[in-house]
Amino acid sequence: MRKSVGIVCMLGVICVASVSAAISTSEAKRIRDASAVLAELRATPEKGIPQDLWSDAACVMVIPGVKKAAFIFGGEYGKGVASCRGASGGWSAPAFVQLQKGSWGAQIGAQEIDLVLLVMNKTGMQKLLQDKVSLGAGASVAAGPVGRSARASTDVKLTAEILSYSRARGAFAGIDLSGGVLGPDKDSNIDVYGASVTPQQILIDQTVTAPAEASTFLAALRGGATGSEPTATSGKK
Repeated sequence: MRKSVGIVCMLGVICVASVSAAISTSEAKRIRDASAVLAELRATPEKGIPQDLWSDAACVMVIPGVKKAAFIFGGEYGKGVASCRGASGGWSAPAFVQLQKGSWGAQIGAQEIDLVLLVMNKTGMQKLLQDKVSLGAGASVAAGPVGRSARASTDVKLTAEILSYSRARGAFAGIDLSGGVLGPDKDSNIDVYGASVTPQQILIDQTVTAPAEASTFLAALRGGATGSEPTATSGKK
């Protein structure tokens, strides 16, 4: 009898663990919205991010649907997802991130904007693994050049660890995010990948499998470029 009760309890724990690691509706929507932003960017290179910057970026972060009021009144501005390029050219499973603080209200002309950040080198990649990094202080950030004819090989590309962009009413522009604080969205990462999985494993080691909901996001990152997604095992137990 005791053995049967123990088995039932063990199964109950497994069920709870499985439920707690399932992707939520809001997390799935965040990935879906980020996918739409990337798809539009890649479809309009003459108005978006220069192709050579896409090719050189070590990681890409997308924070969709940031409300104008958040920029004006402060606090937590937005939540998004990040992915880093692997040695084979494929992209990692998305890690969940959030952007806080700062004050950029004067640059925002719409009620809602989308943010895209390109991390341009390995130093910037390592800073993504920190609990929090201050943009402009802990990591150098600059407004990125826009358009097919933009001279992306300028000093801003050579010196900035992160290039930042905004989209409002369908128009893309570089935006200075100095003063913002970027860090992992720990709760969402635990929900999707489990408590034992770290940002290092998701973004750099690439030893976790992306949720099915991330397939369109990863496809938008590839944008027709060569290179397959890395084969990995799930971090959830």
